[in-house]
Amino acid sequence: MTTPNVSILMAVRNEARYLTAALRSLQRQSLTNWELVVIDDGSTDATPQLLANAAAGDDRIRVLQQPAHGLVTALTLGLRHCRAGIIARMDGDDICHPQRLQLQLDYLNHHRAVDVVTCGIRHFPGRLITNGMRAYEDWLNSLHGHDEIVRDLYVEAPLVQPSVMLRRSALDAAGGYQDNGWSEDYDLWLRLAQNGARFARLPQTLFFWRDHAQRITRTSPGCTLEAFRACRLHYLRRDYLRDSKHITLWGAGSEGKAWQRLLQENNIAVQRWIEVDPRKIGQTIHNAPVDPHETLQPGCGPMLITIGVRAARALVRDYCAQRGLLEGKDYVCVT
Repeated sequence: MTTPNVSILMAVRNEARYLTAALRSLQRQSLTNWELVVIDDGSTDATPQLLANAAAGDDRIRVLQQPAHGLVTALTLGLRHCRAGIIARMDGDDICHPQRLQLQLDYLNHHRAVDVVTCGIRHFPGRLITNGMRAYEDWLNSLHGHDEIVRDLYVEAPLVQPSVMLRRSALDAAGGYQDNGWSEDYDLWLRLAQNGARFARLPQTLFFWRDHAQRITRTSPGCTLEAFRACRLHYLRRDYLRDSKHITLWGAGSEGKAWQRLLQENNIAVQRWIEVDPRKIGQTIHNAPVDPHETLQPGCGPMLITIGVRAARALVRDYCAQRGLLEGKDYVCVT
């Protein structure tokens, strides 16, 4: 049996409504030497029959069954059966551009130092897309290369999991898929980054991300704001906040106070707050003074930027650069 160029890894549960469109988008790929390893995670609708029909008509499709054990268990099972050294993720409710696999594979073949490549994404259907989702889409698509992706790793998940293609060796070296109580894809990006992986994004829009009420990002407890904060802090403590017992928070709003509570639970004290709001400057919040941003200077870290106002991040970065503060050393943006 010929080894495929790419193994497409998909896990599904009750995706009958959208699955046919997803499979057709794969079968229309300009790259034809692929295999699809799809794990049915305990579906109770017509998904098993749709998968059986698809596999009967296309020997590149292999279907595995398991009880409803969850996404991480399903992906781990599927990964064991993937034969290619390149893995492309895909979900059963999304759609790929016909050139997605070929362009991503070509990029990895020509850029051997890159481990993970994503692409431009677009939400659909348009009538369901909120302003917040459009802002997230714009932000994702603005992260063009490795440095920008890694810079914003603690802001939000900078990659859409079913849009990525990655080297199996990098995935295995980072520990594969894990269930640590929060989003498994965000967890993976942070582990890959801390393991030295390099990221890239193709500028073309090659992935179409379907929104609907049952999408896992809307229903999973691992995708709440609290879970994402816990994930960020877990990896910050392995890197930027290693051995830190006292930090500064820039932003004394609701997000900053949520971070203060989480840090306190993990035995890290907020020693001071930084604010631009004159009404808050001079106050004491949770036994820590609120100082103006003019007091900042290089070497004042560690500091987390927790300002939740849209577009404020760019202003903060500009100000910090003017003051000589280095991102990743003097501060890290977490919103």
